[in-house]
This record gives sequence, structure tokens and C-alpha cells, in this order.
Amino acid sequence: MTRIRFHQNLDELKEKLLVMAGMAEQAIQRAIEAYRTADVSLCDLVAQSEPAINRMEREIDQRALDLLAMEQPMAIDLRFILAVIKINADLERVGDQAVNISERVRDLQAGAPVELPVDIPRLADMAAKMVRNALQAFIDGDPAAAERVLTMDDEVDEMNRSVYRTLTRCLEDRPEAAQQALNVLLIARNLERVGDHATNIAEDVIFWVRGADVRHHVAAQN
Repeated sequence: MTRIRFHQNLDELKEKLLVMAGMAEQAIQRAIEAYRTADVSLCDLVAQSEPAINRMEREIDQRALDLLAMEQPMAIDLRFILAVIKINADLERVGDQAVNISERVRDLQAGAPVELPVDIPRLADMAAKMVRNALQAFIDGDPAAAERVLTMDDEVDEMNRSVYRTLTRCLEDRPEAAQQALNVLLIARNLERVGDHATNIAEDVIFWVRGADVRHHVAAQN
């Protein structure tokens, strides 16, 4: 394989990952919109998208492994392929979180309506923004933008903790709302996990471009 063809294959791998990213982002946006609008038909679309996301994950992994085996890349090219494999897995899990959220939305709509004093849409917006910004950092190869995603994770975690505190009080004080409160609690947890996956993607961008492992909040070096 010539170096030109190898780098063409890297570009094609990146394009495939961006298709995967679009699918995962669409799934989470549909799940969030299903919660906002109580539209169960959107839950159906999320469920229908899961097999395609899983197939795409397998295809990308195979392409990446083929490149590793055929070319034995070094330095930044090796880091890029490893980052793609890891980002691919996180995107598939974002799709899984979308499915989980949509299932909880179905349960919410099957039960009696209950007003709960939590702002799930705000948490959803922040988690979705983290994914969007992490993917843009990947597209641009911008580790500084990726670092900004890392700083957003604490806010998402605190939002999730706030939801947890509020809803656990509801579980104690309003037993009639327990099932609905539990569903919303699980949605908040799923959204917090979406933020975690965005954090992982951002860390992988930094690893790819800088060769720095910033997991567990280890400072990156320029």
C-alpha cells in the first residue's frame, strides 16, 4: 500500500466515523425530543436506528483493524486509528443511551402524568452540546476545543446530582409519583452517561493530536 493510498484510507475511515457520529447524534436528539414532546413515535425511530448503528460500529472497527494490520502505522497515524476505534465505541454507546432514554419515555407515557420539579431538557441540552463539541474538535483536529469539552463534564455531573437529590425527595414525599420519578431519574443518569462518552471522545482527540493521555484529569501538555 502506498503512503498516498494509506492516507486516502485514513480519510475514508474518518468519513465513516462521521457518518456514525451523525447517526448517534440523531438518535440522542430524537430521544430527547421524545421526552420534551411526549411523542412515542420518535421512540420507535430510535429503536429502529439501533441495528444500523451497531452495523456501522462493526464496519468501522474492521476497517481500522485492517489498516493496523496492513500498514503498521507509527506516531500520529497510529494514534489516529486507535482514537477512531475508541471514539467509535463511545458513539455506539451514545446510541445505546438514546435507546435507554426512549424506553423510559415510553414508560412515562404509559403512566399517569406527574409534574416533577426537575429540568431534564437543560441537562439534555448540555449533554448533547458536549457530544457536538467533542465531534467538532475531532473534525478540526483541535485539542484546545476538546479540552473545553472536558470542563463541561463537571456541570453535567452536578445537574445529574441535583436531579437525583430532588427526585429522591419526591420518592419519599410523593409515593404516588414514585414510578414516574424513577423513570426521570434513569433518564438523567443516561444523559450523564452521554456526557461521559463525550468526555471520552474529547480525551481521544487530545491523545490523537498531542500524544497526551488526559484520562482521569491528568493535565495535557502542549
